[in-house]
Amino acid sequence: MTSLRPASVLVVEDDRDLSQTISDSLDAAGFAAAQAADAADAIDRLKSFAYDAIVIDLHLPDANGMEVLEEAVSRYPQIQAVVITGFGGVSEAVAAMKRGAIDFLIKPFQLSQLSRVLHGSVDQQRLREENAVLRAQLRDRFRFENIIGHHSTMQQLFSTLELIAPMNSTVLIQGETGTGKELIARTIHSHSPRSDQRFVAFNAAAIPEGLVEAELFGHVKGAFTGAVNARVGRFELAHRGTLFIDEVASMSLPLQSKLLRALQEREVERVGESKPMKVDIRVIAATNMDLRKLVKEGAFREDLYYRLNVIPVTLPPLRSRREDIPLLAQHFVRKSCRENGVAQKPISQEALRAMMSYDWPGNIRQFENAIEHAVAMSLTASEIGAESLPEDVRLRSSSIPVASALAIPDEGINFTSVVSQLERDLITRCLEKTGGNKRQAARLLNLSRTTFIDKLQRLNVQGVA
Repeated sequence: MTSLRPASVLVVEDDRDLSQTISDSLDAAGFAAAQAADAADAIDRLKSFAYDAIVIDLHLPDANGMEVLEEAVSRYPQIQAVVITGFGGVSEAVAAMKRGAIDFLIKPFQLSQLSRVLHGSVDQQRLREENAVLRAQLRDRFRFENIIGHHSTMQQLFSTLELIAPMNSTVLIQGETGTGKELIARTIHSHSPRSDQRFVAFNAAAIPEGLVEAELFGHVKGAFTGAVNARVGRFELAHRGTLFIDEVASMSLPLQSKLLRALQEREVERVGESKPMKVDIRVIAATNMDLRKLVKEGAFREDLYYRLNVIPVTLPPLRSRREDIPLLAQHFVRKSCRENGVAQKPISQEALRAMMSYDWPGNIRQFENAIEHAVAMSLTASEIGAESLPEDVRLRSSSIPVASALAIPDEGINFTSVVSQLERDLITRCLEKTGGNKRQAARLLNLSRTTFIDKLQRLNVQGVA
Protein backbone atom coordinates (compact mmCIF):
# COMPACT_ATOMS: atom_id res chain seq x y z
CA MET A 1 0.00 0.00 0.00
CA THR A 2 1.16 3.60 -0.60
CA SER A 3 -0.11 5.03 2.69
CA LEU A 4 0.50 4.26 6.37
CA ARG A 5 -3.26 4.42 6.92
CA PRO A 6 -4.94 1.13 5.91
CA ALA A 7 -7.52 1.54 3.17
CA SER A 8 -11.08 1.28 4.54
CA VAL A 9 -13.51 -1.14 2.90
CA LEU A 10 -17.24 -1.53 3.53
CA VAL A 11 -18.48 -5.09 2.95
CA VAL A 12 -22.22 -5.13 2.15
CA GLU A 13 -23.35 -8.77 2.39
CA ASP A 14 -26.47 -10.27 4.03
CA ASP A 15 -24.84 -13.68 4.59
CA ARG A 16 -23.23 -13.01 7.96
CA ASP A 17 -20.76 -15.90 7.77
CA LEU A 18 -19.60 -14.88 4.27
CA SER A 19 -19.46 -11.23 5.30
CA GLN A 20 -17.26 -12.12 8.27
CA THR A 21 -15.03 -14.34 6.13
CA ILE A 22 -14.54 -11.58 3.53
CA SER A 23 -13.86 -9.01 6.25
CA ASP A 24 -11.32 -11.23 8.03
CA SER A 25 -9.56 -11.88 4.73
CA LEU A 26 -9.40 -8.17 3.92
CA ASP A 27 -8.15 -7.32 7.41
CA ALA A 28 -5.40 -9.91 7.01
CA ALA A 29 -4.49 -8.35 3.64
CA GLY A 30 -3.94 -4.92 5.23
CA PHE A 31 -7.36 -3.30 4.87
CA ALA A 32 -9.67 -1.97 7.58
CA ALA A 33 -12.98 -3.72 6.90
CA ALA A 34 -16.43 -2.79 8.17
CA GLN A 35 -19.67 -4.71 7.58
CA ALA A 36 -23.24 -3.85 6.63
CA ALA A 37 -25.95 -6.52 6.49
CA ASP A 38 -28.36 -4.71 4.18
CA ALA A 39 -28.78 -1.68 1.91
CA ALA A 40 -30.21 0.61 4.59
CA ASP A 41 -27.30 -0.06 6.94
CA ALA A 42 -24.80 0.42 4.10
CA ILE A 43 -26.29 3.77 3.06
CA ASP A 44 -26.31 5.00 6.65
CA ARG A 45 -22.65 4.09 6.98
CA LEU A 46 -21.81 5.83 3.67
CA LYS A 47 -23.43 9.02 4.96
CA SER A 48 -21.11 9.14 7.95
CA PHE A 49 -17.82 7.84 6.56
CA ALA A 50 -15.89 8.12 3.29
CA TYR A 51 -14.70 4.59 2.60
CA ASP A 52 -11.87 3.99 0.16
CA ALA A 53 -13.63 0.94 -1.28
CA ILE A 54 -16.87 -1.00 -1.07
CA VAL A 55 -17.74 -4.64 -1.78
CA ILE A 56 -21.46 -5.05 -2.59
CA ASP A 57 -23.61 -8.15 -2.93
CA LEU A 58 -26.16 -7.53 -5.70
CA HIS A 59 -28.97 -9.40 -3.91
CA LEU A 60 -29.73 -7.80 -0.55
CA PRO A 61 -32.85 -8.44 1.55
CA ASP A 62 -34.16 -4.85 1.36
CA ALA A 63 -32.89 -3.59 -2.02
CA ASN A 64 -30.88 -4.34 -5.13
CA GLY A 65 -27.16 -3.89 -4.61
CA MET A 66 -27.12 -1.54 -7.64
CA GLU A 67 -28.90 1.06 -5.50
CA VAL A 68 -26.10 0.93 -2.93
CA LEU A 69 -23.54 1.13 -5.73
CA GLU A 70 -25.19 4.23 -7.17
CA GLU A 71 -25.41 5.86 -3.75
CA ALA A 72 -21.75 5.12 -3.03
CA VAL A 73 -20.45 6.38 -6.39
CA SER A 74 -22.67 9.48 -6.46
CA ARG A 75 -21.58 10.42 -2.95
CA TYR A 76 -17.92 9.50 -3.39
CA PRO A 77 -16.87 9.52 -7.08
CA GLN A 78 -13.39 8.18 -6.20
CA ILE A 79 -14.62 5.15 -4.24
CA GLN A 80 -13.45 1.77 -5.57
CA ALA A 81 -16.48 -0.56 -5.85
CA VAL A 82 -16.49 -4.32 -6.44
CA VAL A 83 -19.81 -6.09 -7.05
CA ILE A 84 -20.27 -9.76 -6.06
CA THR A 85 -23.19 -12.13 -6.77
CA GLY A 86 -24.08 -15.78 -6.89
CA PHE A 87 -26.42 -15.38 -9.84
CA GLY A 88 -24.58 -12.96 -12.09
CA GLY A 89 -24.45 -12.79 -15.81
CA VAL A 90 -22.87 -10.64 -18.48
CA SER A 91 -25.71 -8.10 -18.49
CA GLU A 92 -25.46 -7.53 -14.73
CA ALA A 93 -21.68 -7.18 -14.94
CA VAL A 94 -21.96 -4.60 -17.71
CA ALA A 95 -24.62 -2.69 -15.77
CA ALA A 96 -22.43 -2.64 -12.66
CA MET A 97 -19.41 -1.38 -14.62
CA LYS A 98 -21.50 1.37 -16.21
CA ARG A 99 -22.57 2.51 -12.76
CA GLY A 100 -18.97 2.81 -11.59
CA ALA A 101 -17.86 -0.63 -10.38
CA ILE A 102 -14.23 -1.54 -11.04
CA ASP A 103 -14.84 -5.32 -11.08
CA PHE A 104 -17.59 -7.97 -10.94
CA LEU A 105 -16.96 -11.29 -9.15
CA ILE A 106 -19.12 -14.43 -9.30
CA LYS A 107 -19.52 -16.52 -6.13
CA PRO A 108 -17.67 -18.55 -5.17
CA PHE A 109 -14.51 -16.50 -5.81
CA GLN A 110 -11.02 -16.61 -4.42
CA LEU A 111 -10.61 -14.21 -1.48
CA SER A 112 -7.08 -13.49 -2.66
CA GLN A 113 -8.56 -12.36 -6.00
CA LEU A 114 -10.73 -9.78 -4.23
CA SER A 115 -7.72 -8.54 -2.24
CA ARG A 116 -5.63 -8.18 -5.41
CA VAL A 117 -8.37 -6.22 -7.18
CA LEU A 118 -8.82 -3.86 -4.25
CA HIS A 119 -5.10 -3.43 -3.64
CA GLY A 120 -4.47 -2.50 -7.27
CA SER A 121 -7.39 -0.11 -7.61
CA VAL A 122 -6.94 1.62 -4.23
CA ASP A 123 -3.19 2.04 -4.77
CA GLN A 124 -3.75 3.52 -8.23
CA GLN A 125 -6.38 5.91 -6.87
CA ARG A 126 -4.14 7.03 -4.03
CA LEU A 127 -1.28 7.55 -6.47
CA ARG A 128 -3.53 9.72 -8.64
CA GLU A 129 -4.58 11.72 -5.59
CA GLU A 130 -0.98 12.13 -4.41
CA ASN A 131 0.10 13.28 -7.88
CA ALA A 132 -2.77 15.76 -7.99
CA VAL A 133 -1.77 17.12 -4.58
CA LEU A 134 1.88 17.36 -5.62
CA ARG A 135 0.95 19.18 -8.84
CA ALA A 136 -1.20 21.59 -6.85
CA GLN A 137 1.58 22.12 -4.31
CA LEU A 138 4.13 22.78 -7.04
CA ARG A 139 1.74 25.14 -8.77
CA ASP A 140 1.05 27.04 -5.54
CA ARG A 141 4.59 26.84 -4.23
CA PHE A 142 6.10 28.58 -7.22
CA ARG A 143 3.46 31.23 -7.76
CA PHE A 144 1.29 33.73 -5.95
CA GLU A 145 -1.42 34.60 -8.48
CA ASN A 146 0.64 35.69 -11.54
CA ILE A 147 3.88 36.14 -9.61
CA ILE A 148 6.11 33.19 -10.41
CA GLY A 149 9.39 31.87 -9.06
CA HIS A 150 11.03 29.14 -7.00
CA HIS A 151 14.16 31.12 -6.09
CA SER A 152 14.51 31.62 -2.33
CA THR A 153 13.92 35.37 -2.65
CA MET A 154 10.60 34.71 -4.39
CA GLN A 155 9.53 32.17 -1.79
CA GLN A 156 10.26 34.75 0.89
CA LEU A 157 8.27 37.31 -1.12
CA PHE A 158 5.24 34.98 -1.31
CA SER A 159 5.36 34.50 2.46
CA THR A 160 5.57 38.26 3.01
CA LEU A 161 2.63 38.95 0.70
CA GLU A 162 0.47 36.41 2.52
CA LEU A 163 1.25 38.13 5.82
CA ILE A 164 0.80 41.77 4.78
CA ALA A 165 -2.11 41.55 2.33
CA PRO A 166 -4.85 41.37 5.04
CA MET A 167 -3.40 44.37 6.87
CA ASN A 168 -4.05 48.08 6.35
CA SER A 169 -0.42 49.17 6.70
CA THR A 170 1.38 51.30 4.11
CA VAL A 171 3.73 49.32 1.86
CA LEU A 172 6.83 50.55 0.02
CA ILE A 173 7.79 48.39 -2.97
CA GLN A 174 11.33 48.85 -4.21
CA GLY A 175 12.85 47.30 -7.29
CA GLU A 176 14.39 48.00 -10.66
CA THR A 177 12.29 49.04 -13.64
CA GLY A 178 10.31 46.14 -15.03
CA THR A 179 10.40 43.92 -11.93
CA GLY A 180 6.60 44.00 -11.57
CA LYS A 181 5.96 46.52 -8.81
CA GLU A 182 2.41 47.30 -9.92
CA LEU A 183 1.61 43.58 -10.18
CA ILE A 184 2.74 43.17 -6.57
CA ALA A 185 0.58 46.12 -5.51
CA ARG A 186 -2.48 44.72 -7.29
CA THR A 187 -1.87 41.32 -5.71
CA ILE A 188 -1.74 42.84 -2.23
CA HIS A 189 -5.00 44.67 -2.95
CA SER A 190 -6.75 41.59 -4.34
CA HIS A 191 -5.93 39.62 -1.16
CA SER A 192 -6.95 42.40 1.21
CA PRO A 193 -10.30 43.21 2.86
CA ARG A 194 -10.48 46.13 0.37
CA SER A 195 -10.48 43.84 -2.67
CA ASP A 196 -14.10 44.68 -3.54
CA GLN A 197 -13.22 48.39 -3.71
CA ARG A 198 -11.17 50.33 -6.24
CA PHE A 199 -7.47 49.91 -6.95
CA VAL A 200 -6.31 53.30 -8.22
CA ALA A 201 -2.88 53.54 -9.87
CA PHE A 202 -0.99 56.84 -10.13
CA ASN A 203 2.40 57.24 -11.83
CA ALA A 204 3.97 60.41 -10.46
CA ALA A 205 6.65 60.46 -13.17
CA ALA A 206 4.21 60.18 -16.08
CA ILE A 207 2.44 63.49 -15.38
CA PRO A 208 3.89 67.00 -15.83
CA GLU A 209 5.08 68.33 -12.47
CA GLY A 210 2.63 71.23 -12.52
CA LEU A 211 -0.34 68.87 -12.79
CA VAL A 212 0.69 66.19 -10.30
CA GLU A 213 -0.91 67.90 -7.31
CA ALA A 214 -4.24 68.40 -9.10
CA GLU A 215 -4.22 64.81 -10.35
CA LEU A 216 -3.47 63.45 -6.90
CA PHE A 217 -5.72 65.65 -4.76
CA GLY A 218 -8.25 66.96 -7.31
CA HIS A 219 -9.15 70.57 -8.07
CA VAL A 220 -12.13 72.89 -8.21
CA LYS A 221 -13.31 74.74 -11.28
CA GLY A 222 -11.09 77.73 -12.05
CA ALA A 223 -8.34 76.65 -9.64
CA PHE A 224 -5.74 77.31 -12.37
CA THR A 225 -5.57 78.09 -16.06
CA GLY A 226 -7.29 75.29 -17.95
CA ALA A 227 -9.32 74.04 -14.97
CA VAL A 228 -12.66 74.54 -16.72
CA ASN A 229 -14.32 71.84 -14.60
CA ALA A 230 -13.86 70.44 -11.13
CA ARG A 231 -11.95 67.16 -10.95
CA VAL A 232 -11.87 64.35 -8.41
CA GLY A 233 -8.34 63.38 -7.38
CA ARG A 234 -6.85 59.93 -7.07
CA PHE A 235 -7.12 60.00 -3.27
CA GLU A 236 -10.88 60.47 -3.53
CA LEU A 237 -11.22 57.84 -6.23
CA ALA A 238 -9.44 55.34 -4.00
CA HIS A 239 -11.70 56.00 -0.99
CA ARG A 240 -12.20 52.69 0.89
CA GLY A 241 -9.82 51.04 -1.60
CA THR A 242 -6.09 51.08 -2.40
CA LEU A 243 -4.03 53.93 -3.88
CA PHE A 244 -0.85 52.86 -5.67
CA ILE A 245 1.67 55.69 -6.13
CA ASP A 246 4.38 54.62 -8.55
CA GLU A 247 7.70 56.47 -9.03
CA VAL A 248 7.14 58.29 -5.74
CA ALA A 249 10.77 59.49 -5.77
CA SER A 250 10.03 61.76 -8.74
CA MET A 251 7.81 64.04 -6.66
CA SER A 252 9.10 67.52 -5.84
CA LEU A 253 9.82 68.39 -2.22
CA PRO A 254 6.76 70.69 -1.88
CA LEU A 255 4.51 67.92 -3.21
CA GLN A 256 6.17 65.42 -0.88
CA SER A 257 5.17 67.68 2.01
CA LYS A 258 1.52 67.63 0.91
CA LEU A 259 1.61 63.87 0.42
CA LEU A 260 3.03 63.47 3.94
CA ARG A 261 0.19 65.52 5.40
CA ALA A 262 -2.41 63.49 3.50
CA LEU A 263 -0.91 60.26 4.83
CA GLN A 264 -0.69 61.54 8.40
CA GLU A 265 -4.14 63.12 8.59
CA ARG A 266 -5.90 60.80 6.14
CA GLU A 267 -7.51 63.86 4.59
CA VAL A 268 -6.94 65.89 1.41
CA GLU A 269 -7.80 69.32 0.04
CA ARG A 270 -8.62 69.89 -3.59
CA VAL A 271 -6.47 72.50 -5.33
CA GLY A 272 -8.28 75.84 -5.02
CA GLU A 273 -10.32 74.71 -2.03
CA SER A 274 -9.54 74.98 1.69
CA LYS A 275 -12.14 72.48 2.86
CA PRO A 276 -10.46 69.19 3.83
CA MET A 277 -12.17 65.85 3.22
CA LYS A 278 -11.49 62.58 5.01
CA VAL A 279 -10.38 59.55 2.99
CA ASP A 280 -10.15 55.91 3.99
CA ILE A 281 -7.44 54.35 1.85
CA ARG A 282 -4.50 52.01 1.94
CA VAL A 283 -1.41 53.47 0.28
CA ILE A 284 1.16 51.38 -1.58
CA ALA A 285 4.12 53.32 -2.96
CA ALA A 286 6.81 52.13 -5.34
CA THR A 287 10.17 53.34 -6.57
CA ASN A 288 13.13 52.14 -8.62
CA MET A 289 15.48 54.47 -6.73
CA ASP A 290 17.28 54.18 -3.40
CA LEU A 291 15.16 56.42 -1.17
CA ARG A 292 17.64 56.26 1.71
CA LYS A 293 20.33 57.66 -0.57
CA LEU A 294 17.95 60.39 -1.76
CA VAL A 295 17.17 61.25 1.86
CA LYS A 296 20.89 61.69 2.59
CA GLU A 297 21.22 63.88 -0.50
CA GLY A 298 18.26 66.02 0.60
CA ALA A 299 16.19 65.06 -2.44
CA PHE A 300 13.55 63.13 -0.47
CA ARG A 301 11.93 63.99 2.84
CA GLU A 302 13.10 61.76 5.67
CA ASP A 303 9.75 61.94 7.47
CA LEU A 304 7.90 60.91 4.31
CA TYR A 305 10.34 58.03 3.81
CA TYR A 306 9.55 56.64 7.25
CA ARG A 307 5.83 57.19 6.69
CA LEU A 308 5.96 55.15 3.45
CA ASN A 309 8.46 52.54 4.60
CA VAL A 310 6.18 50.90 7.17
CA ILE A 311 6.36 47.53 5.40
CA PRO A 312 9.20 47.39 2.83
CA VAL A 313 9.03 44.90 -0.02
CA THR A 314 12.06 44.52 -2.28
CA LEU A 315 11.74 42.85 -5.67
CA PRO A 316 14.86 41.08 -6.97
CA PRO A 317 16.06 41.73 -10.53
CA LEU A 318 15.65 38.84 -12.92
CA ARG A 319 19.42 38.42 -13.33
CA SER A 320 19.71 37.52 -9.63
CA ARG A 321 17.23 34.64 -9.95
CA ARG A 322 18.18 33.02 -13.23
CA GLU A 323 16.92 29.64 -12.03
CA ASP A 324 13.39 31.03 -12.40
CA ILE A 325 13.84 31.74 -16.11
CA PRO A 326 12.71 28.28 -17.38
CA LEU A 327 9.57 28.49 -15.22
CA LEU A 328 8.86 32.06 -16.36
CA ALA A 329 9.54 31.16 -19.98
CA GLN A 330 6.97 28.35 -19.92
CA HIS A 331 4.42 30.64 -18.26
CA PHE A 332 4.84 33.44 -20.80
CA VAL A 333 4.90 31.03 -23.75
CA ARG A 334 1.55 29.60 -22.60
CA LYS A 335 0.18 33.11 -22.11
CA SER A 336 1.37 34.39 -25.51
CA CYS A 337 0.12 31.31 -27.36
CA ARG A 338 -3.26 31.53 -25.64
CA GLU A 339 -3.67 35.25 -26.33
CA ASN A 340 -2.64 34.89 -29.97
CA GLY A 341 -4.60 31.72 -30.65
CA VAL A 342 -1.59 29.61 -31.66
CA ALA A 343 -0.59 26.11 -30.63
CA GLN A 344 1.78 25.86 -27.70
CA LYS A 345 5.23 24.48 -28.45
CA PRO A 346 8.28 23.53 -26.39
CA ILE A 347 11.31 25.75 -25.74
CA SER A 348 14.66 24.37 -26.85
CA GLN A 349 17.45 23.92 -24.34
CA GLU A 350 19.61 26.23 -26.47
CA ALA A 351 17.00 28.99 -26.15
CA LEU A 352 16.79 28.51 -22.40
CA ARG A 353 20.58 28.69 -22.11
CA ALA A 354 20.61 31.94 -24.09
CA MET A 355 17.89 33.41 -21.88
CA MET A 356 19.62 32.33 -18.68
CA SER A 357 22.96 33.86 -19.72
CA TYR A 358 21.43 37.25 -20.60
CA ASP A 359 21.27 39.97 -17.93
CA TRP A 360 17.73 41.28 -18.70
CA PRO A 361 18.20 44.98 -17.82
CA GLY A 362 14.45 45.47 -18.39
CA ASN A 363 13.66 42.55 -16.08
CA ILE A 364 10.28 40.76 -16.30
CA ARG A 365 8.75 43.34 -18.64
CA GLN A 366 11.57 42.88 -21.16
CA PHE A 367 11.52 39.11 -20.67
CA GLU A 368 7.80 38.82 -21.43
CA ASN A 369 8.21 40.94 -24.58
CA ALA A 370 11.13 38.75 -25.68
CA ILE A 371 9.02 35.61 -25.24
CA GLU A 372 6.19 37.10 -27.30
CA HIS A 373 8.74 37.96 -30.00
CA ALA A 374 10.09 34.39 -29.90
CA VAL A 375 6.59 32.90 -30.18
CA ALA A 376 5.86 35.06 -33.24
CA MET A 377 9.19 34.21 -34.89
CA SER A 378 8.73 30.47 -34.41
CA LEU A 379 5.20 30.03 -35.78
CA THR A 380 6.40 27.69 -38.54
CA ALA A 381 8.89 25.82 -36.35
CA SER A 382 8.30 22.78 -34.17
CA GLU A 383 9.92 24.44 -31.15
CA ILE A 384 11.02 27.85 -29.91
CA GLY A 385 14.73 27.96 -30.66
CA ALA A 386 17.45 30.46 -29.77
CA GLU A 387 17.27 31.90 -33.28
CA SER A 388 13.74 33.16 -32.58
CA LEU A 389 14.85 35.31 -29.62
CA PRO A 390 15.38 39.08 -30.08
CA GLU A 391 18.76 39.96 -31.56
CA ASP A 392 20.11 41.73 -28.48
CA VAL A 393 19.36 38.67 -26.34
CA ARG A 394 21.04 36.33 -28.81
CA LEU A 395 24.14 38.47 -29.33
CA ARG A 396 24.72 39.68 -25.79
CA SER A 397 24.19 36.20 -24.32
CA SER A 398 26.72 34.59 -26.65
CA SER A 399 30.36 34.14 -25.75
CA ILE A 400 32.53 37.26 -25.76
CA PRO A 401 34.67 37.14 -28.97
CA VAL A 402 37.86 38.17 -27.18
CA ALA A 403 40.19 36.23 -29.45
CA SER A 404 38.99 37.92 -32.62
CA ALA A 405 39.68 41.34 -31.06
CA LEU A 406 43.30 40.47 -30.24
CA ALA A 407 45.91 41.69 -32.73
CA ILE A 408 48.75 39.26 -33.51
CA PRO A 409 52.02 41.11 -34.30
CA ASP A 410 54.55 39.75 -36.77
CA GLU A 411 56.94 38.81 -33.99
CA GLY A 412 54.21 36.77 -32.29
CA ILE A 413 52.93 36.89 -28.69
CA ASN A 414 53.69 35.34 -25.32
CA PHE A 415 50.76 32.94 -25.15
CA THR A 416 51.01 32.23 -21.41
CA SER A 417 51.28 35.92 -20.53
CA VAL A 418 48.36 36.95 -22.75
CA VAL A 419 46.09 34.18 -21.45
CA SER A 420 46.97 35.07 -17.85
CA GLN A 421 46.21 38.73 -18.50
CA LEU A 422 42.91 37.79 -20.13
CA GLU A 423 41.97 35.64 -17.13
CA ARG A 424 42.97 38.48 -14.79
CA ASP A 425 40.86 41.00 -16.73
CA LEU A 426 37.79 38.73 -16.82
CA ILE A 427 38.01 37.96 -13.11
CA THR A 428 38.47 41.64 -12.25
CA ARG A 429 35.46 42.64 -14.39
CA CYS A 430 33.27 40.00 -12.77
CA LEU A 431 34.34 41.07 -9.28
CA GLU A 432 33.51 44.67 -10.17
CA LYS A 433 30.13 43.57 -11.52
CA THR A 434 29.28 41.66 -8.34
CA GLY A 435 30.65 44.25 -5.92
CA GLY A 436 33.47 41.95 -4.88
CA ASN A 437 31.29 38.90 -4.20
CA LYS A 438 33.48 35.94 -5.10
CA ARG A 439 30.67 33.37 -5.18
CA GLN A 440 28.63 35.41 -7.66
CA ALA A 441 31.72 36.23 -9.73
CA ALA A 442 32.55 32.52 -9.96
CA ARG A 443 28.99 31.82 -11.12
CA LEU A 444 29.30 34.46 -13.88
CA LEU A 445 32.39 32.66 -15.17
CA ASN A 446 30.80 29.21 -14.73
CA LEU A 447 33.59 28.22 -12.37
CA SER A 448 33.41 26.45 -9.05
CA ARG A 449 34.22 28.69 -6.11
CA THR A 450 37.31 26.59 -5.35
CA THR A 451 38.65 26.98 -8.90
CA PHE A 452 37.87 30.69 -8.81
CA ILE A 453 39.79 31.17 -5.53
CA ASP A 454 42.76 29.20 -6.94
CA LYS A 455 42.86 31.55 -9.95
CA LEU A 456 42.65 34.61 -7.68
CA GLN A 457 45.70 33.42 -5.77
CA ARG A 458 47.65 32.27 -8.84
CA LEU A 459 47.01 35.50 -10.75
CA ASN A 460 47.39 37.70 -7.66
CA VAL A 461 43.99 39.34 -8.17
CA GLN A 462 42.72 41.26 -5.18
CA GLY A 463 38.99 40.80 -4.57
CA VAL A 464 36.68 41.96 -1.83
CA ALA A 465 34.96 39.18 0.12
